[in-house]
Amino acid sequence: MKKIITVLSLALVCLSGCGKQANELVVGTNATFPPFEYMGGTGGDEVKGFDIDIARQIAKDAGKTLRVENMNFDALIVALNSGKIDMIAAGMTITPEREKTVSFSTPYYEATQVVITRKDDNRITQISDLKDKKIAVQLGTTGDVMAKDFSQQVVAFNSGFEALMELKNGRVDLVLFDSAPAAHHLAKNRQLKMQQMDFKPEYYGLAMAKGNDALVRQVDASLAKMQADGQLDTLLDKYMK
Repeated sequence: MKKIITVLSLALVCLSGCGKQANELVVGTNATFPPFEYMGGTGGDEVKGFDIDIARQIAKDAGKTLRVENMNFDALIVALNSGKIDMIAAGMTITPEREKTVSFSTPYYEATQVVITRKDDNRITQISDLKDKKIAVQLGTTGDVMAKDFSQQVVAFNSGFEALMELKNGRVDLVLFDSAPAAHHLAKNRQLKMQQMDFKPEYYGLAMAKGNDALVRQVDASLAKMQADGQLDTLLDKYMK
């Protein structure tokens, strides 16, 4: 009972101190990960993307208004567990390490890591070639974690765009990045190339605070409905093709 009272007290403090409204679903993201989340709209100041459309439907199903908070990727779990946001929608891979601190929805997207190099660089053709190379990654991502298994020379940036710029400028050998955003960025960077390698598949989930079982159930119900009525497929066609 004491534990329950403490949790409720923390929730009340957050609602009064963090500016969250009862009729809002506050979602944290990092809008540098197209097509999942990126800045767009008429003025270029609106967070848009695959994850954002999913979050908007979840909020609608709950009878709430969606509010999106854009922040660095590595700050998202801290913001969630401090009560500043209700949910993370940020192309976040479900991993055992993250499951120690957050609760995930059912998976909604399968991804994999890819290797990005300059087109004129033919030194890297298989996973073993990553050994001891200088690798750029986005801070806090799966690529960031994986890169350390291959090399001690890992440079982390707040966005994938910055990591790719480091590669274009010749200061690293490769970028390790998720496949869909990699393809999106490479469409605008013709001097780079993407290589599929035998990395294990990853699964994205929406993250919620430990103990918020009601929200997890509601999110899973919305995702199941979107899968059943074809809305997820429609969003995949809109953003991934």
